[in-house]
Amino acid sequence: MRMSSSAYDPNAHYQNHEICDTNDYVNNPFAIQQLKQQQQATSRVQFQLDNLENKRKKEQVPVESNHPETDRFGFFVMDGLSSSPQLDPKVLRRREKKWIQMLDNWRYFMDEKFELVKARCRKGIPPSLRGRAWKYLCGATFQMEVSANRFVFDYCVKQAGDPKWNEDIQKDLSRQFPEHEMFARVGKFGNNGKNDLFDLLKAWTVLHPEEGYCQGQAPIAAVLLMHMPVRDAFYCFVQICHKYLPGYYSSGLEAVQVDGDILVKMLKEKSKLTYRHFKQNGVDPALYMIEWFMCVFCRTLPWPTVLRVWDMFLCEGVKILFKVSLILLKYGLGTPSQIKQFPDMPAIVTRLRNLPAEIKEEEFIVQKISEMTLNDVEMEKMHFIAMKTRQMRFD
Repeated sequence: MRMSSSAYDPNAHYQNHEICDTNDYVNNPFAIQQLKQQQQATSRVQFQLDNLENKRKKEQVPVESNHPETDRFGFFVMDGLSSSPQLDPKVLRRREKKWIQMLDNWRYFMDEKFELVKARCRKGIPPSLRGRAWKYLCGATFQMEVSANRFVFDYCVKQAGDPKWNEDIQKDLSRQFPEHEMFARVGKFGNNGKNDLFDLLKAWTVLHPEEGYCQGQAPIAAVLLMHMPVRDAFYCFVQICHKYLPGYYSSGLEAVQVDGDILVKMLKEKSKLTYRHFKQNGVDPALYMIEWFMCVFCRTLPWPTVLRVWDMFLCEGVKILFKVSLILLKYGLGTPSQIKQFPDMPAIVTRLRNLPAEIKEEEFIVQKISEMTLNDVEMEKMHFIAMKTRQMRFD
């Protein structure tokens, strides 16, 4: 009997659409084995869902009165203001089911159904699974569990580290999200987070003593630590530095400046008004995009939007950073009235630091990202030309 397609069953995603009568299995060993595998898979999904539900219940237990109130992201609530509303529990649980099944069959989905993975990342990864999903998306799970690199963190974190880099890291610890309970400047809540942040960044400098530590790395590491233990965060951090943003944190920041040149070329294509206005006023991309790209917008956008951008960034790569930048520039300084309102360099810089809230909302950003197309081949050509141009400029 084939399941009717007229009524949607959320559990159908985890079951074989060919439903056989139990008697059909009596003399069919292969069918019996297949049924057992399906039952085991369903049990694994249900077990993980139950664990997530138990974790949610524990998080809802009232805390001590002297514990500052935090929102669902761990940031202290100021003046009674809370973060954006949460998803409907039924929708959230349905998405969790889909993500658990996908994570349990990750290689298949990445090889055969990457467009589905991308679509689900654009919808937003369920908060309860975000850390795990990020590890799979960036390849950290393989590095920390299977590859020869799985012992790298254990070795690096035990080393003393270069005193110069250690001192630089220590100076920056209290600057990373002091409004978050993990990194609070005062009280007991931020000690563990700052200790983990130091260990992660120090381990990186041991791994790459020639590059050392760059200030732009601390926010990246802090965001990861909000979602996973320090060892997991280290491997995600290394993947981001090696695979997603190679050369961004090296001396001279040449790689990010090259991407700035590429962004200008894209801006000319996507928003000519903004491009001309910036060119007339001598607005260099370094004024705004270095922090955007190096921190993956975690210093620029509202936190719900930051997480959605990271979901897409770890799935689709640096292309997402270009898209978000183009959206902010086009809709923040891309109309005749906006150009008239912000006519010169100081006004433009002020505007870029105080972009309208509506263009930074998560749904607006995600929608515009989905609508915008950036050709990978063209981006590679732009990168090649930008590199050659810089070489000629400095030769």
